[in-house]
Amino acid sequence: MAALAGLAAFPGAFFMTASLSSAATASALQALKPSPRMPVLFVGHGSPMNAIEDNAWRRSWQSVGAELMARAAQPQLILCVSAHWLTRGGWQLTGMASPKTIHDFGGFPQALFDQQYPAPGAPQVARSLAAELKSPATGGALGVDDGEWGLDHGTWSVLKPMFPQAQIPVVQLSMDYSRAPAEHYALGRQLRALRERGVLIVGSGNVVHNLRASRRGSAANEAYDWAAEFDTTVQEQIKKGQLDALQDFLQLGAVARQAHPTHEHYLPLLYAAGAVLPSEMPRFFNTGFQSASISMRSVLWG
Repeated sequence: MAALAGLAAFPGAFFMTASLSSAATASALQALKPSPRMPVLFVGHGSPMNAIEDNAWRRSWQSVGAELMARAAQPQLILCVSAHWLTRGGWQLTGMASPKTIHDFGGFPQALFDQQYPAPGAPQVARSLAAELKSPATGGALGVDDGEWGLDHGTWSVLKPMFPQAQIPVVQLSMDYSRAPAEHYALGRQLRALRERGVLIVGSGNVVHNLRASRRGSAANEAYDWAAEFDTTVQEQIKKGQLDALQDFLQLGAVARQAHPTHEHYLPLLYAAGAVLPSEMPRFFNTGFQSASISMRSVLWG
């Protein structure tokens, strides 16, 4: 499964301490500065083809990106949590100066594999954040990946339409898939303070994601009953500001298991929700489905 590819990429990789390369030292962003509070995004990314097809999902991403760039204060850094970088034994931040574009999928047209998103990294900032953020499991520092990962399609497929100039540095945060949902939410709570230091928090996954049940050719308003039920439940929790309840999704039982046979696409929502202030109102967009079993529901706070 593409989302699990990250697990094999880090056998014992949580203790990387390689020194900064000359390229990393030359990175423009050396430290975060105080700023007006940045927004938080959760983006349903769906099929990788959304990155290049002229469809409603991609046009919406373009519109949201243009809106954010038109604001008086623009992000210094994008911190993205993607469904497609999973680790075990700890959390990692990408620490390379020039993160590679990862094409972590198969069976798609060459045009998709030709896509590149050459956004810079922020090695110095990544190391600072790794020391500042604490593992909800151990209380220790996070790890820094100096070269194994990069920007997977959960990240670049949405950031490229949103921010096509690729000028804002991007750091990815992995998800320790061995940990309970509550710990992912707890780490999201730690990200909240970064918003006032110029960091745009982006979670990229899907509120409902069951590829086994996908029905190609389904319209955006078509969904399985269980998919619509789970999506509506999450929507209502977000609308009512019941963000803490999102971490308890497994208690929904059978409908949760149908919506997420594996839950890596749900977990990025917990990071985004954790970074939100109780007073912030959500704005939903892309509130439809792909293939009847993938919710494209996306949320902007702030």
